[in-house]
Order: sequence, then structure tokens, then C-alpha cells
Amino acid sequence: MLGLVPRSRRESLLAWPRAFDWMDRFFEEALPAVWGEDKVLMPAFDISETEDKIVVKADLPGVDVKDLDISITDNVLTVKGEKRQEKEEKGESFHRVERRYGSFARSFSLPAEVKAEGIEAVYKDGVLRIEIPKAEASRPKRIEVKH
Repeated sequence: MLGLVPRSRRESLLAWPRAFDWMDRFFEEALPAVWGEDKVLMPAFDISETEDKIVVKADLPGVDVKDLDISITDNVLTVKGEKRQEKEEKGESFHRVERRYGSFARSFSLPAEVKAEGIEAVYKDGVLRIEIPKAEASRPKRIEVKH
């Protein structure tokens, strides 16, 4: 008989986001292979939050800044782009092709209300960084307690 380790309710609740992450990865990466698109370009994104802004970072090595399109509509950030394939040299035959090329589009519901004004996007060393200011209503407000 196997010994069971008791789990707390809090631990089991913390597992839910990881389960959904796994399902997202499955639908984004595994299913295109079923449909015959075995080399889909799906860049990785990180979204973090400070007191006054949302910060989005994406690994986009080899993508030209002219091929990026970033927009926000109804608190949904959309990043579209394309990584173009290098032209093959005549007489060059490949033994292995693992790098991915093509178009991508990712959309994210942002974790707080944001302002469309003042958004900054910088692309440097293959990393896209987008800073989006939060709307005043989303920022925490300190309330003084009188006595």
C-alpha cells in the first residue's frame, strides 16, 4: 500500500492556474501539428504588474521591428508580427531545419484597466518590452483612517 501525503485545500487551488497553463500550451502548440502545421511560430510572453503599469515582455529574436503591429482595444493587448525566412543560397542544401518562421498573433486580456495614452514599446536584442500605464481607477489608493 502506498502512503498518501495529505494536501491542503490551498495547495490544490494553487494547482488550477498551472492546469490551465498546460491546456493553453496544448491548444497553442500541439493542435497545429495535428492540422499539419508542425512549425508554428508561437513567441513566449511574460506579463507583470507594478503599482502604476502593466509590463509585457516577449522573446522575438529575428523579428524585424517593421514587421510588428501592437494594438489595445477594450483592455485587450494584441501583438502581431512575422519572422521572415532568410533567402537560401544557391547550391545550399539543408540537412536540418529547426528554426521557425512565419506570422504570429497573440492577444491578452490585461489584468487591470489601462490608459491608451503613454504606452511605450521598445524592441532591443530580440526582446519586445511594452509598458502600459494603468488607469487611475485601477491604481491602489491609500485611505487614511482618522481617530
